[in-house]
Amino acid sequence: MMLKKTLIAGATALIATLAAGLAHAVPEKPECIAPAKPGGGFDLTCKLVQSALQNGSYLDAPMRVTYMPGGIGAVAYNTVIANRPAEGGTVVAFSGGSFLNLAIGKFGKYTEKDVRWVAAVGADYGAVIVKADSPYQSLKDLIEATRANPGKVIYGAGGSVGSQDWMKSALIAKEAGVNYKSMRYVAFEGGGEAMTALMGGHVQAYTGDASEVAAHLKGGRVRVLAVLAPERLPGELAAIPTAIEQGYNVDWTIARGYYMGPKVTDADYQWWTATFDKMLASPDFDKLRLERGLFPFALTGQKLDDYVSKEVKRYAELAREFGLLGQ
Repeated sequence: MMLKKTLIAGATALIATLAAGLAHAVPEKPECIAPAKPGGGFDLTCKLVQSALQNGSYLDAPMRVTYMPGGIGAVAYNTVIANRPAEGGTVVAFSGGSFLNLAIGKFGKYTEKDVRWVAAVGADYGAVIVKADSPYQSLKDLIEATRANPGKVIYGAGGSVGSQDWMKSALIAKEAGVNYKSMRYVAFEGGGEAMTALMGGHVQAYTGDASEVAAHLKGGRVRVLAVLAPERLPGELAAIPTAIEQGYNVDWTIARGYYMGPKVTDADYQWWTATFDKMLASPDFDKLRLERGLFPFALTGQKLDDYVSKEVKRYAELAREFGLLGQ
């Protein structure tokens, strides 16, 4: 009897200790680092979690958003690993572009194994866009025209050679059987400039993002030949076929989410993953995500770890294929 009471008392104490540890894991000074200047995708990603946490009363203190531009995420990645590795209240925004930069070595000596990946909370997808009066009625039309005369079809997007948007164009060229070096590509500072160039007839195709095109579709100014998603997207873009269903193996998923420093305690890390699991199951979060032009995409913890490893490997293979890495 005495042994039984001792075991029960021990178990009760252990549960109390674990509960206390989890309680202490609630961050006292929550912060989201956007690895860029205000505005843009990283800022959007931080503002999303800021709103979701505060609207859902998950925090005792308001979350602040700070900006750490440099190297398209490299400065933030290096700073968190080297100088702020154990901050349990700090998350950093990432995008699919972060995986590409890791794959081609733009984050320096660090790899995807050097941080703790917390949650992916939404996604955008590539899209192939032409003017409404373009002669290209389908992705097949564009690809056949590119195959027939690579110098005549000019692609444009917001990003230089090696960027995400360039890679989308290069993948289309690949499906056309065209050497990417023969592809005509014009780099712009951002999606807005690229769309203006498309409207002005300076480029014939814009490889942008699905979230950008809804307003232009409503105005009847553009035609979306394909979304570069594994399956059709919901809502206003539901009628647009994917490249895959048109017979072209081009998928460009731009996941958005958060990572933490490598020395964050398990209790802190588990608080964040558990909290994201709750938020991602909430209709309120769906609404916040939709308001920011993102589509449903949810992974946390080990599942996100596995996804990141797979994506970095895929991007590295593409980078070698397109001459961005040594063979």
